[in-house]
Amino acid sequence: MFQEDGSSSVTSSPLQMFPMMSLSPGMSPYPWLKELKPEERGLYLIHLLVTCANHVASGSLENANIALDQISHLASPDGDTMQRIASYFSEALADRILRSWPGVYKAFHSTKISIVSEEILVKKMFFEFLPFMKVAFVISNQAIIEAMEGEKMVHVIDLNATEPGQWCALIRDLSARPEGPPHLKITGIHQQKEVLEQMAHVLTEEAEKLDLPFQFNPIVSKLENLDIEKLRVKTGEALAISSILQLHSLLSSGNDLRKKSPPTPMNALNLHLQRVAQLNRNTLGELLEKDIVNGFSPSNDSTSSSPLSSVHSPNIDSFLSALWSLSPKVMVVTEQDSDHNGKNLMERLSESLYFYAALFDSLESALPRASLERFKMEKMLLGEEIKNIIACEGVERKERHEKLEKWSQRFDSTGFANVPLSYYAMLQAKRLLQSCNCDGYKIKEENGCVVICWQDRPLFSVSAWRFRR
Repeated sequence: MFQEDGSSSVTSSPLQMFPMMSLSPGMSPYPWLKELKPEERGLYLIHLLVTCANHVASGSLENANIALDQISHLASPDGDTMQRIASYFSEALADRILRSWPGVYKAFHSTKISIVSEEILVKKMFFEFLPFMKVAFVISNQAIIEAMEGEKMVHVIDLNATEPGQWCALIRDLSARPEGPPHLKITGIHQQKEVLEQMAHVLTEEAEKLDLPFQFNPIVSKLENLDIEKLRVKTGEALAISSILQLHSLLSSGNDLRKKSPPTPMNALNLHLQRVAQLNRNTLGELLEKDIVNGFSPSNDSTSSSPLSSVHSPNIDSFLSALWSLSPKVMVVTEQDSDHNGKNLMERLSESLYFYAALFDSLESALPRASLERFKMEKMLLGEEIKNIIACEGVERKERHEKLEKWSQRFDSTGFANVPLSYYAMLQAKRLLQSCNCDGYKIKEENGCVVICWQDRPLFSVSAWRFRR
């Protein structure tokens, strides 16, 4: 898995290569730790992280402290790939320990301020330096364009409106349609009013320049608090929905979506029936039997040992049912393609180690180790995701990434049908990756969907769905 320079190829399982050993309470760091070769150091760091996580899970905090102390002598946020990863995973494990003492934890974090503008800036860096989101945007836009062929009124709902570049490209493509441009309305959802105002300004300017009829509908809200009725979907509009790395945050239990009626599948059905003139009995029966009743099975946190319970979660089911009721012609979804949503800490640690090793590797290929931009992305974006996966539980754990297979089951059970991504969308994505001049990025087709990989490690999936009666 690890190369001579300490970077990771994430193609095999080093956890099987390094035997599990218990740390003696009296064990202390020795000089020989510093003399390890990069490959040996990488394997030993993995061993220490797994050992530490086992101690944290079992409540053996003294032994966890010894493991963390040894990790501190080998890990480094500006070292090779494995050293950098170990820094953030050890910080996450330490954070999990601190959470067992709420008073101490709150005191340590009492002065910490989350600045949304900085978070947005770091995400823009991730977009600029790595091609993953660019590929997702290209595929999403192509799926929307194909679904909206011939439509005169197009409404796009962006569940996380932070990047105007995607919609500027869509405006340009729609303005060049042979049949002429449609009237375009974009509804942007974000918790910061200033972000939406900036997006409205950029998109309105682009639309005016190309003489495309345009309207921007801003909704200041967190996704979990979204009032579906504020989306203002009107009769005659062809609806497209775009979700980039958003839906997994709704897999936690306990967050109620603000709707005027309880968020149940039957209410979603009633909303739809108000918008559709007639529905025959056979179709209604099938809907209740297959797409609604069976598609709603409240459960707690996901666990890999129970596939059905991991697919169904009341928040995401009610949210998808509400979107289904709007009859979208296409809904394009990008998600992290890895299973970080198990109840078991050790499962999450193992899966996330390989996932983030691949992401850190891709950064290693794109930026020098001393790069400030790289440090900010690793610290403020990837490091915070790791911390949330490892240290948090319950409603606080938002980074509940799951595999494409589970998302497909979830969409199917909520009443959506898969829209296979076109050859042209795949071709555009491959050309974009080829322009990166890096052989590490790969595209794989999986049941009509796309999986974006680093080497052979799947990292992000892009899939398209449509309303199905």
